Amino acid sequence: MPHPVMFDETDPLLARVRELALVFPGAAEKISHGRPFFYTKTAFAVYGGGVKDTGAQFPRSLIVKPDAGEREALLAAPHGYPPAYLAPSGWIGFDLDRDDVDWDEVGELLDMSFRVTAPAKLVRELDARAR
Repeated sequence: MPHPVMFDETDPLLARVRELALVFPGAAEKISHGRPFFYTKTAFAVYGGGVKDTGAQFPRSLIVKPDAGEREALLAAPHGYPPAYLAPSGWIGFDLDRDDVDWDEVGELLDMSFRVTAPAKLVRELDARAR
C-alpha cells in the first residue's frame, strides 16, 4: 500500500526549499514515503517529518544529514529536532514553520548535506562552479 501524500504542493516553504535544493549538480526530486525527497545517488534532504518518540509532527520542516561534528550543535538549535527513523543515521530536522527562517542557513544546511551524501564527482562539480 503506497504512503499517502503528506505535503501541500502549493506550500510556499516547499517552493523555497525546491529552489535551493535543485540547484545542486545532479539534484532531483521524488516523492517517497509521502514526502518530497531531494537526491543525487541517495537522498540529501527531505521536506517534512516528525519525532518518533514523542509523535510531534513538523510537516513544514527540512531534514538533512550534516557532518557528524556539527550534529549535536544543530540538534541544540531551538528549531532542530531528531527526525523519526532517520535520526539514528545522523539526520537532523529543522522546523521551517516559523517567522524567523534564515534562508541562508537553510542553504548552508542543504550544501552540507549534499557534500556528505553526494558522489565525489558531483561535489567536485559544485566546487568548480564556485570558482
